[in-house]
Amino acid sequence: MYILATAATENVRLRRTPAARLAIGLLAGTMLGGVPHAAWAQEETTDQAVAAPVVQQDIVTTIAVAGAQRLEPQTILSYIRLRPGQTYTQAVGDQVLKDLYATELFSSANVVNNAGNVVITVVENPVINRIILEGNKRLKNDKIVPEIKLSPRQIFTRSKVRADVARIIELYKRQGRFAATVEPKMVQLSQNRVDVVFEIQEGPKSKVRQINIIGNEQFSDGEVRSEMLTKQARLTSFLSSNTSYDPDRLAFDQQKLRQFYLTQGYADFRVVSAVAELTPDKRDFIITYVVEEGERYKFSDLTVESQLRDFNSESMTSRLPMKTGDWYDAKLVEDTVEQMSELAGTFGYAFAEVQPEFRRNAEDKTMSVNFVLREAPRVYVERIDVNGNTLTQDKVLRREFRLSEGDAFNSLAVRRTAARINSLGFFQENLEINQVQGSAPDRIILEANVQEQATGELQLSAGFSSLESFILAGSIRQRNFRGRGQTVGLSVNYSRFSKSAQVSFSEPYVFDRNISAGADIYRKDFNSFNFRNNERNTTFQQSTTGASMRLGVPLTEYLAAIGSYTFNYDDISLDEASYFSDRDGDGIATCDPLRAGRFLCEAIGKRSSSILGLSLNYDTLDSRLRPTRGETITNTFEFAGLGGSVKYLKMRSRMGKYWPVLGDFIFSVTAEGGWIKGLENNNIPGSDDIRLTDRFFLGEPQIRGFDIRGVGPRVIRLDYIDDDNDPATPNVPESIDAALSGDQRSDDAIGGKAYYLGRAELEIPLGSGARNLGLRPSIFLDVGSLFGVQRPILQDFPNGAQATDANGQLLFIQAGVDEDGDPITTLVTSPTAPDGTPNARSVIPNTFFKEVFVGDTISPRISAGIGVNWNSPFGPFRIDLAYAIKSAVGDDTKLFSFNVGTQF
Repeated sequence: MYILATAATENVRLRRTPAARLAIGLLAGTMLGGVPHAAWAQEETTDQAVAAPVVQQDIVTTIAVAGAQRLEPQTILSYIRLRPGQTYTQAVGDQVLKDLYATELFSSANVVNNAGNVVITVVENPVINRIILEGNKRLKNDKIVPEIKLSPRQIFTRSKVRADVARIIELYKRQGRFAATVEPKMVQLSQNRVDVVFEIQEGPKSKVRQINIIGNEQFSDGEVRSEMLTKQARLTSFLSSNTSYDPDRLAFDQQKLRQFYLTQGYADFRVVSAVAELTPDKRDFIITYVVEEGERYKFSDLTVESQLRDFNSESMTSRLPMKTGDWYDAKLVEDTVEQMSELAGTFGYAFAEVQPEFRRNAEDKTMSVNFVLREAPRVYVERIDVNGNTLTQDKVLRREFRLSEGDAFNSLAVRRTAARINSLGFFQENLEINQVQGSAPDRIILEANVQEQATGELQLSAGFSSLESFILAGSIRQRNFRGRGQTVGLSVNYSRFSKSAQVSFSEPYVFDRNISAGADIYRKDFNSFNFRNNERNTTFQQSTTGASMRLGVPLTEYLAAIGSYTFNYDDISLDEASYFSDRDGDGIATCDPLRAGRFLCEAIGKRSSSILGLSLNYDTLDSRLRPTRGETITNTFEFAGLGGSVKYLKMRSRMGKYWPVLGDFIFSVTAEGGWIKGLENNNIPGSDDIRLTDRFFLGEPQIRGFDIRGVGPRVIRLDYIDDDNDPATPNVPESIDAALSGDQRSDDAIGGKAYYLGRAELEIPLGSGARNLGLRPSIFLDVGSLFGVQRPILQDFPNGAQATDANGQLLFIQAGVDEDGDPITTLVTSPTAPDGTPNARSVIPNTFFKEVFVGDTISPRISAGIGVNWNSPFGPFRIDLAYAIKSAVGDDTKLFSFNVGTQF
């Protein structure tokens, strides 16, 4: 008010005109009549003036960049659309900011216009120095880092961090860990660098706590759940990976449920809904299925309508596996369609189609099926194409084909071809031969698209075996030498009880003919052993130098004959200090039967073996490395005597059968047996016509639950001792069983001339995680026996028996005392006691003994147990826990055994 009046008065003073005086008067009246209204109007006018937008439209003269560190100003200006000479508006400034943020190079940006001089101020995003993962134990860095977008030396952006957090969480969800959380953090470094840290809380693996079934009336919840791949988490299912939640498995289980009900005759069955709910603690899932079972149907009319001239409809109808009145089974229908298609394929109808026609009668709940075998031309192989083999020569694959160009198509021959190529081991598994339409309706092209894999093997391993203590092994082998399918190899093995070296070569097709050949050169050193007072003790050493050659010819698709010739030079020796008597006058030491036993003395010496062999092999296995289906039979005959100093006839036979049961379980049954007959009588009383080193031996690992060479005939030396371990008063054991329960002097396995062995084994499938680790558990039952050796001459040296040294002098024990006054016994040839009476106790050095012969019986030994095969990073590993259910007197049983670092 005062301001307005002052301004008006001042204005009057300046002008001093009549009009001015009139204006002053009017102004004064207005002020006196409505002062409040004028004041309000003035405030309103002032506010409107402030709120009105000011549009700044300057012409851009310069554009400057401030704050850039790594980027050049010209580079930053290239990211925006604003150029000098353009009109600057607020919209233009906003577009500049959008362009800069779109590059994801800047954490902040600002644009200021000063009368056409535009200044762009930026703060650059930092550079990532390194990515750090913390807390990840179940998923290692090599599984996460390739999946995320951020990496060292890249520009840090928050959008990429968010995407990487989501990706890591998704990876954990795939592992069944839905409670996993990821917290990203940024550690600021110098020079505008940062370390990005992902702090991971993996959380527990989300299990399936409960599976609810709603709507099932004919089958219990347990029966329905047993058909699903997903299992409820229980204490008994800790080895299974199927207890974790998997959305894909949830969809698969719906198909499993439908398949189960359709095989039971419920043709109208359907899954109404399947819902998986995460528990509030995000630890487990509860899955609920709502099902409608519908009515149960039976088969009624079953017919086959064949439009192919080679198939009679009535004959095929009579051979259908289902019968009228049986409960409807959709799986049986599918199998029948597949079998008919395969049958048509074997007759050359590659494109024959089998279409089942269903007629459902809802009134009497029956289902009639008419299998229509539609007309198709007979097909011939126009061409065979092999693709993907860069190293392997074409002929190596083509010679495995059971079909040639121009042959009538045969589906069985195609499957057999795929199996043979897979068995080579040169290519990735699960090869399929594609069938492509040829140049005419009756022509077909077979395409084998292979993917080669490494066939060279270099193995260096060290391990520990319950059989041979420490083991060192090295080998180099090429299974596809020069791409010709040839195999060359060199191997060296060393352990406490055996050493060997071998060079081998195999040619599967000699001169491109279906004839295989091979040769081996080897040297093997083996130390046999017995047990003395329950301690392992080396007995004889056997060194074998030899070579073998073999030639194989296929007789049929699955049967082959292999002839072989082997020449061995054996040198068998004993430790003279332990088993030889004193040297005679000529300085020659001889093997002492009292120390070694007659069977060992007869085994020593040098001899040669010239052996002719013939094997007949029948093999339909789907894999030679890990068979799951098929059978194999091998019969081997050997004749030693075509030259050399050893003559015998040996026969062996082995049979095995594998098939899947109960889904993914693999059941196998194997049986084998052998027999050897000497062809030369050595005319030595009590001596066998087969030398010790040529006989069969049985024990671990052939029959588990028993020690190595723990089954079969053996000679055991029992001590004559009293309770004070004093030989002066001998105490003959009351029974062999009682003697074997205590310490025994020695236990020598002497082998047998005949044996049999059987095994039943069930391989248990595990989850995908355990399969990736190479774990294959199994339960087994082993049965076998070794027998048939001639009873050796046994020795018995109780009190009073006479024993002599090498010069024929009697041996005596003389009692006395040492320097400390302790009692001692001394072995002498002419003892005299203090009273002049000789102490006439005859003995071999250190003890009196009695030899017994046990174990030569055809009675079966039986063991059962569990075992696990593991393809570990440091070599094959096998562990067995076996219990001997039935054994014979003298057998050496063993509950636990394992082997690491070598194949057995």
